[in-house]
Amino acid sequence: MSETDNNETQAGTNETAPEAETDTQTAGDGAEAGSGETTPEEAIAKLTAELDAMRDKLLRALAEAENTRRRAEKEVKDTRDYAVSSFAKDMLDVADNLSRAIGAVDQSQLDDAPDAVKNLVEGVEMTEKAMLSKMERHGVKKVDPAPGDAFDPHLHQAVAQIPSDQPSGKIASVMQTGFVIGQRTLRAAMVAVSAGSPSGDGDGGPQAPGDGVDVKA
Repeated sequence: MSETDNNETQAGTNETAPEAETDTQTAGDGAEAGSGETTPEEAIAKLTAELDAMRDKLLRALAEAENTRRRAEKEVKDTRDYAVSSFAKDMLDVADNLSRAIGAVDQSQLDDAPDAVKNLVEGVEMTEKAMLSKMERHGVKKVDPAPGDAFDPHLHQAVAQIPSDQPSGKIASVMQTGFVIGQRTLRAAMVAVSAGSPSGDGDGGPQAPGDGVDVKA
């Protein structure tokens, strides 16, 4: 082999060696870079956690929106139901006067009264019925308890406790009717509560005012 051939062989060997070294270094860098990458399982777990957080925020937002809607509906309903409260209170005196006028008439005397008087009384009765009907149409209802009914501190106001034939704690007599508007008491009915039999039999006898019945609303 000539000196020229030897030089060409050595040059080829020198050119191949750097390429092999470069490939080895590239493979090493790739392995180091690959060791820091996220695995598919880790990526799925991360996305699942983010999805759960977003779902929780969405549910909270929907719940808050629903609560806001319900509060708004209740406010609108209350405004509609109780808008006439002040007017209704002013009309209670009128209703009371009509009731007193009718109650002052003795039916036995009315039978022998002139037709004009009968027509007048009938007109007052019809006026009272029409008024109560119109008030009820707007949510205002009359509370008219009777003797023997249970005492309800939310609807009745006990102004006295007296001996009566009614069981102790029951309503003995009614002094003034009451009215409610919606679920609220516009005016409590004024009543006297029974303290038991005057003779002291049956229901424990007379009691001091306020005993045996809860008169607080």
